[in-house]
Amino acid sequence: MKTPYQEEESESLNLEIKLFLEALFQKYGYDFRHYSPAHVRRRLLHRMRLERMPHISEMIHRVLNDLGFLQTILSDLSINVTEMFRDPEFYKAIREEVIPILRTYPFFKIWHAGCSTGEEVYSMAILLKEEGLLEKAQIYATDFNPKVLKIAKEGIYSIDKIKEYTLNYQKAGGKESFSNYYNSDYNMVILDKALRKNIVFAEHNLVTDSVFAEVNMIFCRNVLIYFIRELQERVIRLFLESLTPGGILALGTKENLTISSYAKYFHIINSTQKIYKKGYHYEENLPLR
Repeated sequence: MKTPYQEEESESLNLEIKLFLEALFQKYGYDFRHYSPAHVRRRLLHRMRLERMPHISEMIHRVLNDLGFLQTILSDLSINVTEMFRDPEFYKAIREEVIPILRTYPFFKIWHAGCSTGEEVYSMAILLKEEGLLEKAQIYATDFNPKVLKIAKEGIYSIDKIKEYTLNYQKAGGKESFSNYYNSDYNMVILDKALRKNIVFAEHNLVTDSVFAEVNMIFCRNVLIYFIRELQERVIRLFLESLTPGGILALGTKENLTISSYAKYFHIINSTQKIYKKGYHYEENLPLR
């Protein structure tokens, strides 16, 4: 049980965080006010300790006057936990249950929303290549953080992760040798440039921006869990507006569309891997604007 002093200290910290997020939004337009309070608090306190600042309020002054520190804060608050063929069973499900749907299109568009450093974007490009569909695809990879987008565009990753990525690829039903898709250079690996041919990387903020493009499939995995319920609903609505009728929505394994008020506009393709299909009746029942 907290003492009155601890409660007062906690309230003061929450107010400082609220003011920090408001300053970030008013000055730069980056809106973290509807992110999970626990996530924001944890990341800002970690940065405060690293910078040896006694209070969040000191960080407000610095972020308003130091663009380098702004980039640090954006990296801190970004959701950058990713890897190639993350959750291999998910990619097996995509190969077995979604690829047959994509084969029916003469051309299709895929949107990776919140792509971070790009590992999962390239994973999908590899899968499409092995299924003979990469040339029929246009892939959009977006994130609000220009720093992680730069990494994604370059497609250069630490060689220390390759053993793990190779194992993921094999478990995901990979049909080739994973080494076919990269070249080693000292302690880094550079992904095959051919994988980037049909990928467009661009800045887009799920919190503040509108529809990015009309697409046939959206990947947004393990991002919604960092949003409060109100923001989750807003983003799911954004995805509904972005998907063509019959379009596919792929979420993370810890995310659940069934609790959303928009769940009725989706059909479940794979409940375990959280893969859904937009119904054809959506536009008839819910105005888009």
